[in-house]
Amino acid sequence: MIYVRDKGQMCNNVLQYAHVYAFAREHGRRSVSMRFAYKYQYFNICKTRGHNFFRYLWAKTACTRGWIPTVSYDTPGEVSAAKEQAILRPGSVVVQGWEVRFYDLFLKYIDEIRSLFGFLPEVSRAVAPLVAEGEGGVRLGVHVRRGDYARWKGGRYLFDDRQYARVAASFAALHPGTKLTVYVCSNDPNLDPDVYRKALPDAKIIFPKGNPGEDLCLLSQCDALIGAPSTFSLVASMYRDLPLYWIEDPDKPLEECDFGRFERLFKEIK
Repeated sequence: MIYVRDKGQMCNNVLQYAHVYAFAREHGRRSVSMRFAYKYQYFNICKTRGHNFFRYLWAKTACTRGWIPTVSYDTPGEVSAAKEQAILRPGSVVVQGWEVRFYDLFLKYIDEIRSLFGFLPEVSRAVAPLVAEGEGGVRLGVHVRRGDYARWKGGRYLFDDRQYARVAASFAALHPGTKLTVYVCSNDPNLDPDVYRKALPDAKIIFPKGNPGEDLCLLSQCDALIGAPSTFSLVASMYRDLPLYWIEDPDKPLEECDFGRFERLFKEIK
């Protein structure tokens, strides 16, 4: 069994496990995400064989006491045949580290990965009424990431509401005469709704109050996504290969060609 010891927040965990899952799948091995065995109970994977708190506790104890070996990926761009062989040795092993990457295998098994991280029925039901409000038009998802972004990369991507709203208004300008529904999802409880309403007077603007799984599910049902570089918006784009714009310069007028797709962007996230 290959146990994946996840790091970071929810969508970091999705991507890290998915890389290892694809590698294990290619070599006929089973894998378990230690994080999704007990946390972030929004996805199909959480109900699959081996994903339960007791399995998590056993793997954590075995790893801590040295009963099973650990293979770590901590160096960006690391490719190691020796580590791959260690993962595939008979018996159990723990794989850890954000830098584990098997891009080609990830894309080979992406449909299985999407299914594993499909949303549980209760999550889909919770967002269905909000999705329905955007029927007959274009749904734009705006992911406002703050919190830890005050520190990440020196606060480079800590944008305020006016900056996010300006980019969303730039998107609206690309779709004149179109019914536009904007879903603003954020981890900031001090979001200012009036800023978005003033910047987008002709759009319907919705500020969901869901949990992280519901926000992710809602964003995955949009037609296009905007946000600071983040694994959250990246994973949201993965489900339906949605066009995603990562904001680098919030003052830049938006163009259709600025949007990227998952296949390229998931190789660029750091």
